[in-house]
Amino acid sequence: MAICAFLAMPALAADPPSTAAPAPAAPLRIVFLGDSLTAGYGLDPDQAYPELIEKKLADAGFDKQWIVVNAGVSGDTSADGLHRLNWLLRQPIAVLIIALGGNDGLRGLGTAAMEANLQAIIDQLRAKYPAARVIVAGMEMPPNLGADYTAAFAAVFPRVAQRNHAVLIPFLLEGVAAQPGLMQLDGIHPNVAGAKIVADVVWKYLEPLLKADAKDSAVPAAKTTS
Repeated sequence: MAICAFLAMPALAADPPSTAAPAPAAPLRIVFLGDSLTAGYGLDPDQAYPELIEKKLADAGFDKQWIVVNAGVSGDTSADGLHRLNWLLRQPIAVLIIALGGNDGLRGLGTAAMEANLQAIIDQLRAKYPAARVIVAGMEMPPNLGADYTAAFAAVFPRVAQRNHAVLIPFLLEGVAAQPGLMQLDGIHPNVAGAKIVADVVWKYLEPLLKADAKDSAVPAAKTTS
């Protein structure tokens, strides 16, 4: 009788299928690995060009998909940036913008060593995050360092970018360097107006990469901004 009573009991209703929307994906990180130019030496924190890039992301509708990490440290050489990389790799990096080398040049350090450091940064990044995109920001040295050195220095950045299928920004300070109205009194670091131009230069190369990623990921493309 107990068995029959059990069989006669109505089946328990199954839980209705969940209609909750999946949690949104965490924003992808754009990391700027650089020196005082990236850190915003002499500027308020929100005036450094990576912070201005973050504002451009918001204006373009990318701010839900991407976040900016300013990993610029004043005085850093390419070797210093390589030394700090392991700490940055603790969290995923989707885009790494390498803006190092200026202090190598100003100190007259060997260009072969600088190139090896930049290559090692890319190698270590891609060993951990193979899909990470890389942007290499080129730098130039003043002619007083000698024609041979300045030529060898400038040639490193396009060579590293080409070898690693990275995006090349030919000159980070394009339109800013040697322009008194756009530089601080030291003649090395951009002022507020100069930093805005640097952000525009970087955005010219970064925005197409983000749009291509959005298209590949079936994410609606964001609007174009200046």
